[in-house]
Amino acid sequence: MAEALPSLMLPASSWLRSAPHRRWLDLQGQRLLDFSKPARIPDGFTALGDDGRPMKDGGADSILTARMTHVYAVAAGRGLPGCAPLAAHGVASLLGPLRDPRHGGWFEGPAQAGGRKQAYLHAFVALAASSAVVQHVPGADQLLKEALDVWDRHFWSEDEGIFRESFAADWSDEEDYRGANANMHSVEACMAVADVTGNAIWRTRALRIVERVIHTLARGAGYAVPEHYDRNWTLLKDFHRDRPTDDLRPYGMTPGHFVEWAHLLLKLEAALLREGGSAPPWLLDDAIGLFRTGMHAGWARDGAPGLLYTVGWDLEPVVHNRPHWCQAEAMTAAAALLKRTGHGQYEHWYRTIWDYIDLHMIDRGQGGWLQELDRHNQPSAVVYQGKADLYHAWQATLTPLLPLAPSFATAVAIMDN
Repeated sequence: MAEALPSLMLPASSWLRSAPHRRWLDLQGQRLLDFSKPARIPDGFTALGDDGRPMKDGGADSILTARMTHVYAVAAGRGLPGCAPLAAHGVASLLGPLRDPRHGGWFEGPAQAGGRKQAYLHAFVALAASSAVVQHVPGADQLLKEALDVWDRHFWSEDEGIFRESFAADWSDEEDYRGANANMHSVEACMAVADVTGNAIWRTRALRIVERVIHTLARGAGYAVPEHYDRNWTLLKDFHRDRPTDDLRPYGMTPGHFVEWAHLLLKLEAALLREGGSAPPWLLDDAIGLFRTGMHAGWARDGAPGLLYTVGWDLEPVVHNRPHWCQAEAMTAAAALLKRTGHGQYEHWYRTIWDYIDLHMIDRGQGGWLQELDRHNQPSAVVYQGKADLYHAWQATLTPLLPLAPSFATAVAIMDN
């Protein structure tokens, strides 16, 4: 690997140093926040249609509610009107109608609807609660306490150094599955929780997840990220072969996740250095490898720009559609690598990806970002319907404005002080 340059060697011409560019980022972020405000409904937050109105027959969604709570809590810390009440609404919904009052934990919709309890969702509840605590949102301390109790008691596997995937409502019937996606978002949440609580165990757990999923499994696959395993860590190569457009567990591999892991590794490295003064040197090497493989496997593979959804085991395209979140995470990874290394290739990618998002993803007619484009960069709804929620897009507008550590809510609070 090429030796990293000191971040102070970031060239003066970098967009990250440009005041007009930073103002542009801030404006785009505020537009996203305003566009998503109609997603508030009595029991939480719901998905929006292409026109920015709640989708017909759409109810409260716990994942969306947690993600919106996180975003509006951080935005409230930036002094943006209207955001604190929305964060409070999210906390109240997660403590109320979306929580299982009998067995604890959260379902994807209102508690009375039942279903399984997913690690993916619970990572976002922990993230939302930690961000809300920073901004002193009413009920946030209670939400964080309950979220961490459930996360620790039911999902964390100390022997494996990983979060378990899902359970029945009463915490029986553990799923015979180990997934990279839920654990990736758990890494983000663990870092935020460590910053907010001061308990380093969560940062240690983030590192243990990364060591298994990335430094062992992905590194052994050339920094592609296999995602589907059984409980014995046998790779499930045919998992969802009949459902290639599944929105959370698609067949094959997802280049957008390769690059998302890349910036999480850099943020973990920065967090470890900030708190303890040392971090494994392979975190940077692995981040560079993940970004390189993700962009090689996913960017403009069919002649048109954009990062596609999935590839097979030979890294050939499977689903050519371009979800918005893949572009946001690629841009975020390029920004993180640029700040960490100062290398010009990441400046190139940072500009290239933002150019693509600006020209293809930002909907200047109806607002927000388009959720998904096809291989010709025309609007599509094969994998996702409606408008993109705030989480990926809004964080992409904030990441370049902040240091790699601490996490979003804590970093904003420090900057305000």
